[in-house]
Amino acid sequence: MQVYVSASAVRSGCGSKDAPFKTINEAAQIAEPGDEVLVAPGIYREYVCPAHAGTEKDRIVYRSIEPLAAVITGAEQIKKWDLFDGDTWLARIPNGLFGEYNPYIETLRGDWYLQLWPAHTGEVYLNGRSMYEVASLKEVLNPQILRKSWDPEGTKYQWFTEQEDGVTLIYANFRGIDPNQENVEINVRRNCFYPDRSGVDYITVSGFTIRQAATQWAPPTAYQDGMIGPRWSKGWVIEDCEISDSKCSGISLGKYLQPDNENKWSTGFIKDGAQNERDAICLALIEGWTKENIGSHIVRRCNIHDCGQAGIVGHLGGVFSTIEDNHIHHINNKQDINGAENAGIKMHAAIDVVFRRNHIHHCTRGLWLDWQAQGTRVTGNLFHDNTPPDGTEITMELAIGEDLFIEVSHGPTLVDNNLLLSDVACRLSTQGLAFVHNLIAGSFTFVGEGVDSGGKRFTNMRYTPYHLPHRTEILGFMSILHGDTRFYNNIFLQKPIRPLLTEGAKKLGLDRISAMNFACGTFPYDGYPDEESYLAQFAAESFMSLDGRDKYYDHLPMYFGGNVYCNGAKPSDGDEDACTIQQDIELSLTESDGAPVLKTNLYEYLRPSSTGIISTALLGQAFEPEQRFEKPDGTAIVFDTDYLGAHREVLPLAGPFAASPGDTALF
Repeated sequence: MQVYVSASAVRSGCGSKDAPFKTINEAAQIAEPGDEVLVAPGIYREYVCPAHAGTEKDRIVYRSIEPLAAVITGAEQIKKWDLFDGDTWLARIPNGLFGEYNPYIETLRGDWYLQLWPAHTGEVYLNGRSMYEVASLKEVLNPQILRKSWDPEGTKYQWFTEQEDGVTLIYANFRGIDPNQENVEINVRRNCFYPDRSGVDYITVSGFTIRQAATQWAPPTAYQDGMIGPRWSKGWVIEDCEISDSKCSGISLGKYLQPDNENKWSTGFIKDGAQNERDAICLALIEGWTKENIGSHIVRRCNIHDCGQAGIVGHLGGVFSTIEDNHIHHINNKQDINGAENAGIKMHAAIDVVFRRNHIHHCTRGLWLDWQAQGTRVTGNLFHDNTPPDGTEITMELAIGEDLFIEVSHGPTLVDNNLLLSDVACRLSTQGLAFVHNLIAGSFTFVGEGVDSGGKRFTNMRYTPYHLPHRTEILGFMSILHGDTRFYNNIFLQKPIRPLLTEGAKKLGLDRISAMNFACGTFPYDGYPDEESYLAQFAAESFMSLDGRDKYYDHLPMYFGGNVYCNGAKPSDGDEDACTIQQDIELSLTESDGAPVLKTNLYEYLRPSSTGIISTALLGQAFEPEQRFEKPDGTAIVFDTDYLGAHREVLPLAGPFAASPGDTALF
């Protein structure tokens, strides 16, 4: 059955084509498996809460009839502003507007949240662009530039809120603009399209604009919400949508509410956050976290931007999913929401998740894979400009971002056919990796560090779980030893190192090779063993020897072949067949008709790799889970197809392209 919705209907009807519903949520209450909800262009200021689940065979589909013309927003217009003082105006909003959730009373909070004052989940938007909340009216009256932001001049548009006798007061400095003549909105709803219970499976949301919700901070040890998401269900498809301006996260593929383990670190203070996370994972298994019940979502062809915490967030609930062909950009650039969960995509437990053909740029971090990146594949993505621009103030809250952060996972995590073009390519506080056919123009940071819980006196390594292959059931827990990493047929290219980064690292006390390193290449792995020397320690005659058991806790072996180093990029001492190009290599990313194009003379000097075609058979298996670098269905991979889908020769070129890409658009 087709159900029709039109915001322009004179009054709400029965959902037929001739008598459509006026709101999407009316349709969401009656849509059954196999139904399609067709939504006409218009602005829908409502919370859509689908009442029924679809089935694997008969999904429930919500579709914007005209792509992106049906807008679901969590905001309301404020049309009555009184001039208060200078450029500052005042709006008085009766609290009845907000119901049970007032974003101007509700403060951001939760584990790993680092804000130093009680910011709110509310937001003020001037002509669709969010302004900056500050801690006092005095600041609004005399706004100063906030140097942490990636848009310093924009930070002068500031607002402050307080309560007075059941009324929300919002003071906003519009910098000489009359808000009564412009479109000024405030977010009033926590979510835009989100079930109020778990188990609402097999929903498709296609072609909508979704924006401006008052979402809460979403750490892995809490209930994680977003403007849109499946809320601990299975089989959702979110496609062809524009998703923007969430206070915290745009899409959540995240964790359900565990009342006895909700932000326990920042409320109970006794157990460390990592221990609470281990508890959350084990409890989820007890309560039904299985491949049969949870995950297997698809997020594709979405434009996700201008969210405060993350474009996509998730812990546990995103397993077995595919995130592909998305444009994710300008995430957390305001730097008014700080903590350890900020990224274009922040996923914990991305078990068998495939991230492919995404364009991720101008985020304070690109893709952050935290814990249990087991069976995870990052392939065919374009990353760039995911480190702070010149002029930004580097602080401990911001630190220095990167394209890809893989943290305390045992793997196998496969990174292939990507362009990693930011100043910092990867933060690698982890093991069990394979890098194959990438172009890497940034550095590796935190190799050999960043895997403890930050204690000063006692050993406090983070023991993280690993799982049965292609399942959620836990096989064991272990600390991170580092190494167990393969680099095959990659190109490393050193770019000029910006003083902003080196001075920022020095300011933070992190200017060392094993922390904030800005030199490109695999040399941070100098001194790590190869497989032969590593295995030689475990001969039968040395079992239970008197020399102790340190060999079981030393760095794991490294594997190299077919890598190319340019412009002074440095190979590891274990990369014995490294190829160094002596000529100066030019590399830049330009635009043609709005699409990114790579400009380089690299292919004048690049020669076929003697290592040949790489495959699962060569890569072997990650040490701890004893799982191969393979597809989610357990079949092998042969890396004979490049970034653009072209077939590689038997002796291929290193890097993501089988031949020079010329002026071909990369995305």
